[in-house]
Amino acid sequence: MLLEVEGLNVYYGAIHALHDLSFTVGEGEIVTLIGANGAGKSTSLRTVSGLLRPRTGKVTFQGVDITNTAAEKIVAMGISHVPEGRKIFAPLTVRENLEMGAYTRKDKVEIQDSMEAVFQHFPRLRERISQLGGTLSGGEQQMLATGRGMMSRPTLMLMDEPSMGLSPILVEEIFKIIKEINESGTSSLLVEQNALMALSIANRAYVLETGRIVLSGDAQEVAENPQVKAAYLGI
Repeated sequence: MLLEVEGLNVYYGAIHALHDLSFTVGEGEIVTLIGANGAGKSTSLRTVSGLLRPRTGKVTFQGVDITNTAAEKIVAMGISHVPEGRKIFAPLTVRENLEMGAYTRKDKVEIQDSMEAVFQHFPRLRERISQLGGTLSGGEQQMLATGRGMMSRPTLMLMDEPSMGLSPILVEEIFKIIKEINESGTSSLLVEQNALMALSIANRAYVLETGRIVLSGDAQEVAENPQVKAAYLGI
């Protein structure tokens, strides 16, 4: 198994955010975490990427315990995190933002090859290579954040709310590209409020409520669940 999360308990001060949380991501999979605001989805990603420390529990990546590993070392090991709200570097150009994503790498030729791969997925970024990140549209900023996440050549991408604030056409485009990135060999752990879109591209899904997994299984089966339909799919 590529990623194994076992019995995580995470707190924000006195608030118990994750309760004995366990899930897995296999090689080549897209796994999605769905749930309402405050369910613990982003907290789960932040714990996997080393930005938060669990009080108890364990995170294993490619057989190595990374529970207490520094976030920058986790990036170097092969996990990249595309955060909620994009968090691009507004005063830097598109090129400089992408180069920041490759800060753990040294080979300039390979970095350039990775940038070319980003431009294959996001031709619009090539057109705006010298433009400041802060002047891009919301959709372009999401492309840039995703491209920056690709620049470390991750084995696993953690993607937090990639469709947030985007028009329906751009949402379809972003999800198509997430699928393409997966088909090129990168696994994904996807947090997404647009449950319908997330379930349409995922292999497996976990439903979170108040920091607990209440349902899991094949994404198509989860999408057919009556409670999921009523609560998250508006059906």
